[in-house]
Amino acid sequence: MKGLLQRVRGARVEVAGEIVGAVDQGLLVLVAVEPEDTRANADKLLNKLLNYRVFSDAEGKMNLSLADVGGGLLLVSQFTLAADTKSGLRPSFSTAATPALGEELFDYLVARAQQLHGNVASGIFGADMQVHLVNDGPVTFLLQT
Repeated sequence: MKGLLQRVRGARVEVAGEIVGAVDQGLLVLVAVEPEDTRANADKLLNKLLNYRVFSDAEGKMNLSLADVGGGLLLVSQFTLAADTKSGLRPSFSTAATPALGEELFDYLVARAQQLHGNVASGIFGADMQVHLVNDGPVTFLLQT
């Protein structure tokens, strides 16, 4: 499972012109599910998302986590993040999970995040989404489990 974490000052996701999820300060995470992924992978990724120290402390060092600052978490499914881009000029999606597995694990990730963190929003799995964000820093990390 992959999560492209971006520290944001604000982010929102729209479907058909309607806002379906939004956060103020916090993290926007684009999530890709791969064929071998399980709920254990989702749990590991969520633990990293909530506890990864990417927010500045009083001295300006990245020592605080999302849980520490109480920021929002916006989760957006993005199967293209799982693409195989090693060769050629067209991505292969054979390394992405099936839509059924992707949706199951993405929905599980969102539900667990809501249980553990509370300030959670998400996009809609499989929808044509427009994502708007103000990346803070910019700070962006690719997390894998």
